[in-house]
Amino acid sequence: MEGTFQFKNHQKVYLVIKRILDIFLSGLLILLGAVPMAVVAIVTRCTSKGPALFKQKRLGKDEVPFTMLKFRSMRADAPQVATCELPPSEAKKYVTKWGRFMRSTSIDELPQLFTIFIGKMSFIGPRPCQDEEHERSLVLARRSTNPHAFVVKPGLSGLAQVKLHRDHNPQHKADLDSEYARNLSFWEDFKIFFLSFGVIFNAGGRTQKEPGESK
Repeated sequence: MEGTFQFKNHQKVYLVIKRILDIFLSGLLILLGAVPMAVVAIVTRCTSKGPALFKQKRLGKDEVPFTMLKFRSMRADAPQVATCELPPSEAKKYVTKWGRFMRSTSIDELPQLFTIFIGKMSFIGPRPCQDEEHERSLVLARRSTNPHAFVVKPGLSGLAQVKLHRDHNPQHKADLDSEYARNLSFWEDFKIFFLSFGVIFNAGGRTQKEPGESK
């Protein structure tokens, strides 16, 4: 996707540093977390029918699709629709007991370390959305902003996630994604990184699906 936005020189330098940090940190965490992730995969398989991993196509930088991985937190028969298309009570019943724990601690996100390591994602950036067919409102909202979210790699956590929490309004998210891209810096990433822990450990945790998340 072509756009009129251009990063400043110091931001271009930071993007290189950011990628080096992503490789180093994700590689280190993969090594340290290999055994815990294997345990999570085994428990996921043993507590409900279906594969340990959930795979879904998401849009990355420049709207190039990639496969995002998570530990499966929902039943295998869960409908392939976004949260907003299901009543909260119906969406909740598809989440397994083990899945609720994984979501409350965000350990279902751990397989994304591999996606970060190979360069499809970053630790910090706009959360990756599905394509226009599945998440039309968010994709169109992002395209309406300048800079748009697609000028940077999607992230494990982002500005919208630490500021909006359970607010899934597409335009609100797109505006914050645009703000993140415009103000890209090490300091901003540093703040979002630590604010993300507050979101993970807040009361109730993340038990509901984000838009487009099916399992």
